[in-house]
Amino acid sequence: MSPRARKAETNGYVPRLKTTYEQEIRARLKDELGLSSLMQVPRVQKITLNMGVGEAKTEAKVLDSAIEELTTIAGQRAQVRKARKSIASFKVREGMPVGARVTLRGARMWEVLDRLISIALPRIRDFRGLDPRAMDGRGSFSLGIRQQIIFPEIHYDSIAGIRGLDVAITTSAADDEQGLALLRALGMPFTRPEPENDEGENQ
Repeated sequence: MSPRARKAETNGYVPRLKTTYEQEIRARLKDELGLSSLMQVPRVQKITLNMGVGEAKTEAKVLDSAIEELTTIAGQRAQVRKARKSIASFKVREGMPVGARVTLRGARMWEVLDRLISIALPRIRDFRGLDPRAMDGRGSFSLGIRQQIIFPEIHYDSIAGIRGLDVAITTSAADDEQGLALLRALGMPFTRPEPENDEGENQ
């Protein structure tokens, strides 16, 4: 947790979703998952927001805009993300700026997660839920967002253009089953698996 986020909580402010997790969800998950201790209950560890900007290699202003937008969404200063290796076919050299990234923990993490679940995702046109198969095999989940304007902090008239971003939610879950149970309990709108049809049922 950053010093600023820690200060926010010690001043008496605790994010709504964190309170719900600690007072209601954690105990329920302990029973649901058959765990012997509350310490074993999975929790959200960090959220990483990543905005790729392919034009950054030729237009510095586009990168500055992406950093400002991501900073506005996160409430924490985003950093330039640089290419780790050169890719000749994309005319990308190692160390070249290719986007912006911010990692959130503590109070800001809970605030962004709450806004993502309760405000941003419901604003997606024709939204039908998130695919639970996008879990990474280690209890964490990533999703791609096509338009940054689903976040209420971003005003359409003040941006240079529509841009997508990736959201990675890292949990302490032991596996995907635990991670999915945690995120569902927090309110992530996952789709339910389709029931398997019995081939002989209608025969």
